[in-house]
Amino acid sequence: MITLIGEKLARKGSRFLFCGPAEECEDCRFRSTCIGPLEEGRLYRITDVKDRYQRCPVHLGEKVKVIEVEKSNVEALIDAKGAFEGSVISFEFPECDLECGMHDLCFPEGILGGDRCRIVKNLGKPGKQCPGGHELRRVLLKPLDKK
Repeated sequence: MITLIGEKLARKGSRFLFCGPAEECEDCRFRSTCIGPLEEGRLYRITDVKDRYQRCPVHLGEKVKVIEVEKSNVEALIDAKGAFEGSVISFEFPECDLECGMHDLCFPEGILGGDRCRIVKNLGKPGKQCPGGHELRRVLLKPLDKK
């Protein structure tokens, strides 16, 4: 999908989390191209940077570049019983309020509760034991488009 990003951020392979539009975007003529295709709370990876610029008062230098993006793969922890490469799962956040060093993987940015995701790769055991006693696996998830 095509969108716009600040010229200083426009590097192929870079990732960004879309946190929503700025106030200045409300009446912008590029709104439908720039933020229209993006979903709030999603992690995107830049797949191509075009040689086209537009003016934008929101970004440093007041220039944005045209880029192509795709939803980025996201590393997460899931129940070991369902961690099969190639399978499609419905990702759900665990019911857990324990503080531990794996919290960011159990509640990863870029994935929303209920998202259908393909398990791209099983990365194995997380390296630490879950304090809640769950048997977990680190996986790389690809969020799938809604149908």
